[in-house]
Amino acid sequence: MRTRYLLPVLTIATALSLSGCVNNSEPAATNGATGTADAVDVQKNDSIAASLPEKIKSAGVLNVGMANNYPPNEFKDDNGEPAGWSVDLTNALGKVMGLKVNFDIGTFDNILPAVKAGKDDMGMSSFTDTLEREKQVDFVNYYSAGIQWASPKGKTVDPNNACGLKVAVQATTYEDTHEVPAKSKACTDAGKPAITIFKYDAQDQATNALVVGQVDAMSADSPVTLYAISKTKDKLQTAGDAFEVAPYGMPVAKDSAFTPVLQKALQTLIDDGTYNKILSKWGVEAGGVKTADLNVAAKG
Repeated sequence: MRTRYLLPVLTIATALSLSGCVNNSEPAATNGATGTADAVDVQKNDSIAASLPEKIKSAGVLNVGMANNYPPNEFKDDNGEPAGWSVDLTNALGKVMGLKVNFDIGTFDNILPAVKAGKDDMGMSSFTDTLEREKQVDFVNYYSAGIQWASPKGKTVDPNNACGLKVAVQATTYEDTHEVPAKSKACTDAGKPAITIFKYDAQDQATNALVVGQVDAMSADSPVTLYAISKTKDKLQTAGDAFEVAPYGMPVAKDSAFTPVLQKALQTLIDDGTYNKILSKWGVEAGGVKTADLNVAAKG
């Protein structure tokens, strides 16, 4: 991880409104409607519910670690409640297992420790499944996302030739810990200026930094970048194509008895069409999967 730049996030009088639906194939402004799990008919699966570990079954609650600052995947709606397509998917999983979902909202970097310690039963916060993270937890894989850069409208930025540029990322994401640092190292190895990495606690702050010209580009997961572009009203554009397509995973404790139950619940939603309905409502169905796999990074 590169040095954290202690630069203040600029305050904008008219802050961006980062809530609503997104059409990834054509990132234009939308009507701001949000999807809800209640809009999809999900039934409890008695067999799956019966196979839950006794601790979770007796509690009747699924504790889910989440950082709700990564729209459209997970964010806060106008009432401050968790929203996004991964929130809808989690609520649907809870219904299949007959559990009430409790979103344990916190910072992204605290989720894996909470899952490892048993404080949370699982996480759901756009985790890229990596070999490094698999040393700490297991991942039930549920989506495939690429990396997509954005730049100000009219400014050409090449992610593969970004030496000397200022690039915004959300702190502790894969873009922060792996992707942009690797590009920066390639620059310095070639005798070129490093990429200056601006780290922000929330994705909307990184987007704001790009909109007001504090940075030259930003890097985020493809659905997140396209969604941000759609909400900035022609101020931003994609910079190059999406790349490094990788799996998202729901982290669970290593060798947990809950893991196969969660896999079965997700596969049930995939097979009965509920999964695709949720993704389609948010315009992110392009990254949908057919199989609820486990630890895909290790298999690669």
